[in-house]
Amino acid sequence: MSQFKDFIGTVSYAIEAAGVLVIVAGFVLATIRAIKRMKVTYSGSAYRSYRRDIARSIILGLEFLIAGDIIRTVIVSDTLTNVAVLALIIVMRTFLAFTLHLEIEGSWPWQESNTKGIEQ
Repeated sequence: MSQFKDFIGTVSYAIEAAGVLVIVAGFVLATIRAIKRMKVTYSGSAYRSYRRDIARSIILGLEFLIAGDIIRTVIVSDTLTNVAVLALIIVMRTFLAFTLHLEIEGSWPWQESNTKGIEQ
């Protein structure tokens, strides 16, 4: 059982590392795209697109981080205290993801987006 927990612990850290990689790569790619957009035209739309691209990478990265936390807590360290900490972390990250979604889309995730027709 110890080898299984060690393996799952490693997998959960790998998933979390993928989440961090997604955030960093998203930031780098968003920055490159923003620089290209600004060369063509310097306007508020380039800035809004840049913010939207960064927020999307953060939201996706948060999903990976939450998944890694859930796997590690449920399988590896399944004490009541760790589960409570996990619940708090998930609530905070979910709130952050919802507010980022609201910021970039102009609506809650369960509502129709207000950005239809806006350059993506």
